[in-house]
Amino acid sequence: MLNKPDRNEQRKKRHKRIRTKLSGTSTIPRLNVYKSTTNIYSQIIDDEKGVTLANASSLDKLIVDTVAGKTKSEVSKEVGKVLAERAIAKGINKVVFDRGGYVYRGRVKALADGAREGGLEF
Repeated sequence: MLNKPDRNEQRKKRHKRIRTKLSGTSTIPRLNVYKSTTNIYSQIIDDEKGVTLANASSLDKLIVDTVAGKTKSEVSKEVGKVLAERAIAKGINKVVFDRGGYVYRGRVKALADGAREGGLEF
């Protein structure tokens, strides 16, 4: 009997490997992405202090009202824009992008593009 590998465990290994090479500081925090089958979550983290500076997800009331009937990628782009607005309001312009072990395409890429459109640099 063949056992299929657990895709989430593989993603966690990739994320752990990525995290050894990048981390957020107080001057350039880390933009982290997590996606489930239905929603996408993102946050900007200062790893030195262990503090979340800004966050946005597809479950935020502001986003839910504006994205009714859109695809998951379009919702992800809106999440990126909202996150960028919140970050810029707190004085954060540059971030390090942490894709969370996911492949950089689809919803992850759409979130990154939305954050760039919103004014974040990475």
